[in-house]
Amino acid sequence: MISKALEICYDFPFFLPEELQEIFNAHEKITFHKGDFILEEGKTANEYYILEKGLARSFVTDFNGNDVTTNFFVENEIIIEVSSLFQRIPTQENIVCITDCECWKFDFETFQELFHKIPNLREWGRAWMSQQLFICKQRSVEMFTLSATRRYLNLLEQKPYVIQFAPLKQIASYLGITDTSLSRIRKELVSHPRKI
Repeated sequence: MISKALEICYDFPFFLPEELQEIFNAHEKITFHKGDFILEEGKTANEYYILEKGLARSFVTDFNGNDVTTNFFVENEIIIEVSSLFQRIPTQENIVCITDCECWKFDFETFQELFHKIPNLREWGRAWMSQQLFICKQRSVEMFTLSATRRYLNLLEQKPYVIQFAPLKQIASYLGITDTSLSRIRKELVSHPRKI
């Protein structure tokens, strides 16, 4: 049986069935436990993962020694540190499991092999990368143009699993606000839901 997560991630109109099968076969099922590091700062990424079940986050440590969440990874998304993987450099980020996670691992060497062998994988990669660039740009603009409440509501709408399972402190750092501000926003939304 083919994984739904793989089908969703590699949903690209030009793949031939046999190409998709070869790509799917190159993935290995891996399980991580809550608190496990998928990638640690200072190490070089040698694979990426497709998250089938669970929740993970990436974070950096700021100049004051605080964890700042840079991204949340939810089901059917690719867990990747692009710079480290493709430029072959040590990462500044950590990627850790918030819950137990079931993933499909695709190692770099096999990816490179198939990338050169299957032109449609290259096209898929370009499409995926441009979509990620758009998402990254949009998030950076929204950090300055949207209120903290609106940013929280967007996260709630786009990734409700995060609100359900991630600790308040991690969500607050992702939104660029303090825990106290986030608590206040949540209380206001509960007591005055029609105002927003």
